[in-house]
Amino acid sequence: MSLRVTFVAAARSSPLLAERFEDDRPLDQAGWGEVQRVAHDLVSLAAAELRYCSPTPRSRATGDALGYAPLVQLALRDCDMGRWRGLTLGEAMAREPEAVDAWLADPRGTPHGGESLLAFISRVGGWLDTRPVEDGGRIVAVAEPSVIRAALVYALKAPPSTYWNLDVRPLSTTTVTGRAGRWNLRFEGASAQPSRA
Repeated sequence: MSLRVTFVAAARSSPLLAERFEDDRPLDQAGWGEVQRVAHDLVSLAAAELRYCSPTPRSRATGDALGYAPLVQLALRDCDMGRWRGLTLGEAMAREPEAVDAWLADPRGTPHGGESLLAFISRVGGWLDTRPVEDGGRIVAVAEPSVIRAALVYALKAPPSTYWNLDVRPLSTTTVTGRAGRWNLRFEGASAQPSRA
């Protein structure tokens, strides 16, 4: 049996350049406005048999605002950033430039005292691989952009460094299909109709 897992990136809780590691702030006014503008496009995902979300306030609020009534999944929490929790990348770089460089270069590194990128990707991938196939074929999960990036790296069996090249925007959707150990990235949109001469 094949699953269809659609990830919805949580709406924002701050401007993109001010995003913080393990940000636990609620949606800001701009985030609420974005949810209202796109709700009509995303509300159909509430028909999924299983609906989940990251434990962050903005993921829960996004899921609730879209009518998903999602179940919180601890495995979908953001990467544990240790002593960098609550900092922006710029702030961490200003305090510990060599440690940040080491962390960006080594997916097994934990210079912040938290979780390595490789462990984070494996944790999120483990969640993806253990979704119950017998409970239904469609799943929606509202998560932090970092969690979705980790899921994509895992699903595509890409090198961990690929994580840094994925850009997941607030309220974007990404779908993977398949089953444990065998996932495909699915691009959706209007299908082109052949023209008649």
